[in-house]
Amino acid sequence: MNSSVTEFILFGLTQDAGKQKAIFAVLLMLYLATLLGNFLIVVTIKKSRTLESPMYFFLFYLSFADACFSTTTAPRLIVDALSQKKTISYNECMTQVFAAHFFGCMEIFVLILMAFDRYVAICKPLRYTTIMSHHVCRVLVILSWVGSCIHSSAQLFLALRLPFCGPNVIDHYFCDLQPLLKLACMDTYVINLLVVSNSGAICMVSFIILLISYVVILYSLRNHSAEGRRKALSTCTSHFIVVVLFFGPCIFIYTRPATTFPIDKMVAVFYTIGTPLLNPLIYTLRNAEVKNAMKKLWCS
Repeated sequence: MNSSVTEFILFGLTQDAGKQKAIFAVLLMLYLATLLGNFLIVVTIKKSRTLESPMYFFLFYLSFADACFSTTTAPRLIVDALSQKKTISYNECMTQVFAAHFFGCMEIFVLILMAFDRYVAICKPLRYTTIMSHHVCRVLVILSWVGSCIHSSAQLFLALRLPFCGPNVIDHYFCDLQPLLKLACMDTYVINLLVVSNSGAICMVSFIILLISYVVILYSLRNHSAEGRRKALSTCTSHFIVVVLFFGPCIFIYTRPATTFPIDKMVAVFYTIGTPLLNPLIYTLRNAEVKNAMKKLWCS
């Protein structure tokens, strides 16, 4: 590290005192609802004997990643909304870069695993139990953890390469590569290309893979019964809604050159806080098995 800056000042979403109080109240409720919703899913899947299929095994890790991903940014944003000086140390900033990309990437990989699970269940039903065995599912999740660690380590390495010798006000509410690039005392063209080729490529390639998988699934449903098509479409629709809500903002942020727009922070709020809140709602409201398991577990 070649830097004279020991701490950064987070600009936050706004400097208006009245709006900051409203932001504090709204985001605190959203964050608590996110933790509660994902906690309910995690505990329900862990305790329920009716939710032991690979789909719910992956949903467990998706909810876990959602809760952790939201926790990397939401608590500081909530606290800073009532703070006069929104400072974050250099080490805390680098930790936030690593954690946000680790759990965000983990969510991407788990969504791919869930789509793969649905593909096998619908397109290769006779071989489903063999292909998606418990051992295979555990190995796939471990590979997702390893891949997420590699991605976030690469992002952290790029962040640590940036020298900061003057300006330390981050025009954002959390530390990420794009706002940090604006403060670096060097030509960031090459590093920005590396960021786009890393985060941007993961977002785009994963999104394309997911779209192709859903097209294949929909095409194969033509040979199923009306009831089979209805159940498969219900599950796949839930997955597809989550994919669009998560990947849309991510692609907007990470696949473009090093330019920032005023709307960037609101887009970031959506995929760091909004999507982790919506995921448990989508998967419970549209899934009768999860709703029944929750009723049995929590109402008893």
